[in-house]
Amino acid sequence: HHFPVEPTPDTLSFYIVYMCQHIQPRSVECYLSGIVSQLEPYFPSVRNIRQSQLVKRSLQGSARRFGRPVLRKQPLLREDLVRVINTLPRPWSYDDHLWVAQLLSGFFGLMRLGELVWPDNLELQDYAKLTLRHSVRLDNDCYVFLLPRDKADVHFEGNEVLIQRSAGLDNPLGPFASYLRMRDAHFPLQPFLWLRHNGKPPTRAWFMRRLRSFFPTTIGGHSLRAGGATSLAGAGVPPASIQ
Repeated sequence: HHFPVEPTPDTLSFYIVYMCQHIQPRSVECYLSGIVSQLEPYFPSVRNIRQSQLVKRSLQGSARRFGRPVLRKQPLLREDLVRVINTLPRPWSYDDHLWVAQLLSGFFGLMRLGELVWPDNLELQDYAKLTLRHSVRLDNDCYVFLLPRDKADVHFEGNEVLIQRSAGLDNPLGPFASYLRMRDAHFPLQPFLWLRHNGKPPTRAWFMRRLRSFFPTTIGGHSLRAGGATSLAGAGVPPASIQ
């Protein structure tokens, strides 16, 4: 297009307007920050250009014209957990015990679904990210296990997840202990904590199929973490402690 190689407010503005017609403006703003970081060693003035009024107003105008509201999944409620436990046909199979234990652990441990299951994409599956059985500590009032790798773990030391006994039918300790006994009886030599009846780690698709049998599409994988945080906030736990 015969644009100058050196960045100018015009070229960044053209880039913003063009990209916002294809992807969300908030993503374009993130891309623009990365571009500025990459170009700064070669064009030291690019950061000042990024802060120019033309570029800022291009982002604002594009966000107003092309922006769409963020669609977030609804949080699970403790009543939803009780409904699952009461309506799941009995006797529970091995995989039923696994799924309920993961559902309750994800809710009360404020865990991301990706920390409980394996990705569906084979290229993203990493054994180093699977929780190990030997990291589990089961007490009368709580259970603890170690996440070997977590996106918030900047030192790669792993993070301990502690889940306490809860009053009510959605107490996570009982289902977890039951699953653990079955898992140890079926797979005493397997190193991983979460295992299906076939000895393989549960995948996201497997977990979501079971979730869909109880809840509409407004409930998703992030609903576990969001629901647990909402429940703690409703119980009066300070936001700093929830974070």
